[in-house]
Amino acid sequence: MEFFKGITDHFNKSEFTIARNKKLKTISQDFKKSFGLSLVFYKGNMIAEDDLTLAALDKKTTKEVSTDTKLNLKIKASMKVGEVEDLFESTFGVKVQIKDASAKTLIDNDLTLGKASRS
Repeated sequence: MEFFKGITDHFNKSEFTIARNKKLKTISQDFKKSFGLSLVFYKGNMIAEDDLTLAALDKKTTKEVSTDTKLNLKIKASMKVGEVEDLFESTFGVKVQIKDASAKTLIDNDLTLGKASRS
């Protein structure tokens, strides 16, 4: 049965368009609706305030946040957690962690989003 769920993960996808004025909590809510998992943004090693936008986060970190990129993130349930976290880092220069729905436990980087959402 898990085999078939894995196949459907390849077709179950969500696409995110992230604008520099989009609040982190909105991005996180959209992610949770799509995958049932929590997306947590960081500024440095501290969790970022969720009312910040990407542009505001850029002003509060020493690392440059790429908010002028024209790329859209396309995140699929078949992607591994580590891949998604790396994608945010490489595309926007933003550190994120993916946690369970309650945002208390980190998800293993080797799990796919689909499998993690079913756990």
